[in-house]
Amino acid sequence: MQNNPLIFTEPKTHTSGAGGKKILFASFPADGHFNPLTGLAKQLQAAGHDVRWYTSPTYEQKLAKLQIPFFPFKEAVDVSNNDFDKAFPGRLKHKTQISRLKFDIINAFIKRGPEYYADLLRIYKEFAFDLVVADVAFTGIPFVKELMKIPVISIGVFPLPETSKDLPPAGLGITPSRSFLGKLKQSLLRSVSDRILFGKPNKIMFEIFEAYGIPHNGESLFDMAIKKSDLLLQSGTPGFEYYRSDLSKNIRYIGALLPYASGAAAKTWFDARLNQFEKVVLVTQGTVEKDIEKILVPTLRAFKNTEILVVATTGGTGTEELRKRFPDRNFIIEDFIPFGDVMPYADTYITNGGYGGVMLGIENRLPMIVAGVHEGKNEICARVGYFKLGINLRTEKPRPENIRAAAEAIFSNGTYKTNVAELSKEFARYEPNRLFVKYVDEMLYPGTVKIKTAIKQLLKN
Repeated sequence: MQNNPLIFTEPKTHTSGAGGKKILFASFPADGHFNPLTGLAKQLQAAGHDVRWYTSPTYEQKLAKLQIPFFPFKEAVDVSNNDFDKAFPGRLKHKTQISRLKFDIINAFIKRGPEYYADLLRIYKEFAFDLVVADVAFTGIPFVKELMKIPVISIGVFPLPETSKDLPPAGLGITPSRSFLGKLKQSLLRSVSDRILFGKPNKIMFEIFEAYGIPHNGESLFDMAIKKSDLLLQSGTPGFEYYRSDLSKNIRYIGALLPYASGAAAKTWFDARLNQFEKVVLVTQGTVEKDIEKILVPTLRAFKNTEILVVATTGGTGTEELRKRFPDRNFIIEDFIPFGDVMPYADTYITNGGYGGVMLGIENRLPMIVAGVHEGKNEICARVGYFKLGINLRTEKPRPENIRAAAEAIFSNGTYKTNVAELSKEFARYEPNRLFVKYVDEMLYPGTVKIKTAIKQLLKN
């Protein structure tokens, strides 16, 4: 029995008319969760659906430019401008990888689920959505699926976290082993992870579900959103994911999801120095990380007084300070540079492991040097190293000499470039927007899709 006083009442009709449906996008308030979904939303909008979005007010202006109506967080705690330290006081006290990860899982994710549900009930009275499309970290998914009885398509915006008998536990950045002893160790680690490392987050999640009458079978927090989604559409391809013999049947790969681009002519970026140096290094630490000492400063120090051009994008943090500290001719330091304009010239890409940036690097056949641990970046960086697409430095704060050594290894060893090039070919075989619309149509119009499929089969015969 649901203990929450908020009761969901289904209206008589859902449709928006003319064959279109009412579709609500929902995303956890962070760029890496919002941006990859924008192209999908515009694709459904172009197909005639009434598309709206529920997320942090941080994204109101972006959604206005996309011409997508917006529902802001009301009950849910907002993370303004991706500032998690401000939104959740006490976060910085957790210094270790596991301690901070547990804090984030509990406070930024699990506890927000009921708040999302309260907001969604309010939104539904105004906009009776037929389908929810949410990033897989949006913890309102079980509430929508089980209490509102509305289908959910979740979008995997980071490496697949599903538990598997073939893999170590998710969240620790451990790569898989195929040996007998390695598999035994992985099995033990999965048990320790569920019961001890992430025992408290799991317990809190189960207590919330039981209070709301949401059924569960004790699934790990890393599996819950997947199990509660009708479909999980995973950004990326099988070649950038660990093999699972027990992959859930509701998971599909759809290729690299990148932010929506309008197609309007934009001013391209170019600097003549791109053609004047034998080697070019691109470095970024994303838009969320504000500490320039983590990756930007060590990288600039690593290539100071060299004939290697470094193109550094700061995300708007510390740009002028860095220009004053590093005025060298072989350094280009900008707030933002379209990666599509610079990646074709680069020989390696240094990053803290943001999933979107790594996807873009693969598409541009660019071997990487990755240095990230927190916010799940350890899992992304682990895959870069495991598949030999680059070098994983396994730290948040790499030393200049380690960055330089990694770059020299990439310059001298063609294996990394070959592997990235091969994976980029696999990426090119996927059409994310087309696949996404196909899966949405199959869910919203199952009868029509079956008829169309049958007609196509008859015409072939």
